[in-house]
Amino acid sequence: MISFECDYNNGAHPKVLENLVRYNDAKPTPYGFDEFSERAKQRIREAIGMPDAQIFFLTGGTQTNATTIDSMLYQYEGVICVGSGHINVHEAGAVEFTEHKIITIPDSLGKMEAKTLDKYLDDYMHDGNRDHAVHPGLVYITFPTELGTLYSARELDELYQVCQRYDIPLYVDGARLGYGLMADGCDITMPYLARHCDVFYIGGTKIGALCGEAVVFTNRRAHKHFFSIQKQHGAVIAKGALIGLQFEALFTDNLYLNLARHAIEMAMQMKQIFKEKGFEFWLDSPTNQQFVILPDEKVDALAGKVEFTHWGQTSGHRTICRFVTSWATTADEINELKRLL
Repeated sequence: MISFECDYNNGAHPKVLENLVRYNDAKPTPYGFDEFSERAKQRIREAIGMPDAQIFFLTGGTQTNATTIDSMLYQYEGVICVGSGHINVHEAGAVEFTEHKIITIPDSLGKMEAKTLDKYLDDYMHDGNRDHAVHPGLVYITFPTELGTLYSARELDELYQVCQRYDIPLYVDGARLGYGLMADGCDITMPYLARHCDVFYIGGTKIGALCGEAVVFTNRRAHKHFFSIQKQHGAVIAKGALIGLQFEALFTDNLYLNLARHAIEMAMQMKQIFKEKGFEFWLDSPTNQQFVILPDEKVDALAGKVEFTHWGQTSGHRTICRFVTSWATTADEINELKRLL
């Protein structure tokens, strides 16, 4: 069976595994205070063009979001997110578990619009009873979005200007960051992103690593006790070098972005196959996530041969299906999908 179910059901890139083998004889300092992690942080700083960025390594996306968001909010504050945002729909209430409300506003194809955010914040500031409400303390977006769509450089800049106007930090969830940066038409680079948000994370789990995410604090400083907050969340591992080693490999010789570019190339080949077969798309995604509308009989015919996600039902006995490529997708798998279709 071939799998296009997700981009994290494979192992790790061979260069990442080679670096992990080095760990066995290295006896590094525990908890992430080791030479490998320091080299990885330095390479990330060079990649984003920010020599003073603060970087912390965590193991997974939900853990990273809950820990980072909790560290940036007071007890009475919440985080603004579009209704389709990842923390709102796919993290089992992890942010609310830290006793911070997710404040949802409408989206446009998965994206938060600056005008919508501005109106919400303006209404809040002019509400005479606002002190009785949850205070908006952080804005959260994903890049790319949950629907595989992208912010343009202009859209990100406009969002960040709104955040700065209201003195509220912007946090970008980059679980699939590389796949967004390498997508056709993307005019955002990693340095541009770093200059237009206050904190973001670079996802390793979905792009070449066994596990691991790198949280990067840019224009605002991390909480002075972020490590202790991380510890409270069970987000510090004794063998911290395990994650640092992986990011050291991913940020050597541009491996991270090269792996992401491969996934995009595979996704575009897959997209062309669906077009040639005459299938409709639920929306147009330039990333490694493709949302295709298939007749239910075709969905049944593919069962047991191809793994993919049933995203939802639509009219006429048809299913919205998500097909995802990854850094490890092969041309043979794409060709097999074409044969099965």
